[in-house]
Amino acid sequence: MKIFRTVEQMRAACRASARPLGLVPTMGALHEGHISLVRAARAQCDAVAVSIFVNPAQFGPKEDFSKYPRDFERDRELLQREGVALLFAPSAEEMYPAGATTYVTVEGLSGRLCGKSRPGHFRGVTTVVSKLLKIVQPDAAFFGQKDAAQCAIIRRMVRDLNLPVEIVVCSIAREPDGLAMSSRNAYLDAQQRKQALVLHRALLNVQELFQRGERHASTLIAAGLQTLAEPAVRLDYLEIVDPDTLEAVENISEKALVAVAAFVGSTRLIDNVVLGVSD
Repeated sequence: MKIFRTVEQMRAACRASARPLGLVPTMGALHEGHISLVRAARAQCDAVAVSIFVNPAQFGPKEDFSKYPRDFERDRELLQREGVALLFAPSAEEMYPAGATTYVTVEGLSGRLCGKSRPGHFRGVTTVVSKLLKIVQPDAAFFGQKDAAQCAIIRRMVRDLNLPVEIVVCSIAREPDGLAMSSRNAYLDAQQRKQALVLHRALLNVQELFQRGERHASTLIAAGLQTLAEPAVRLDYLEIVDPDTLEAVENISEKALVAVAAFVGSTRLIDNVVLGVSD
């Protein structure tokens, strides 16, 4: 595995790489969810590139940028074992040259779900992803379904900008007890780790009610909120939306995304499930 720190080095290496080339963008602190994306990329592509970059542009002033978990050597070893060909690990100064004022924004979608409570977050995501796609020029880029809103926004960005890349969204990787894998899970103490399971339980309750025939979003949301009503959990949102537009739906006649975000202690966690309608 070759490691590159500069844009020009990475760009040159990707141009010389075997094709098709898959890209897995990450912020490091890798877990099995990230590794599942790498394995999906290996299955579909002849070579895999991974980026590790804790992107300051997607963190708000009161968020956890400075304490976000970082362990480059561990990440490097994991990726090497998985057969990754190219690792891009730039500095913030390399990705955002002094005086940089250009951003990529997907209007509308970027203000929904996490975008409501984290203003500017998705602008930071789409800006850095567009940069990575331009640098690496992969044939396919792999993202996790846990970040469902992010996936919808990136798909729209790629479509709107006519970028020649396939966006592949892979299933949520979960712990044996159902907790969605996240680098932020490392912030949870033992008690909070148990309390965090309420997010998945709420989604399962919504899904079970849907499978019994309920199609009114308000009824489904009320069931989820009832499960989430625990003192240790501070809800950010529980919404049922169109998976592509992220607009709220009232009566579910096609696929719908049930998305939840909540704080367990000071740690913000997200999870989701897709409801499917079959005729």
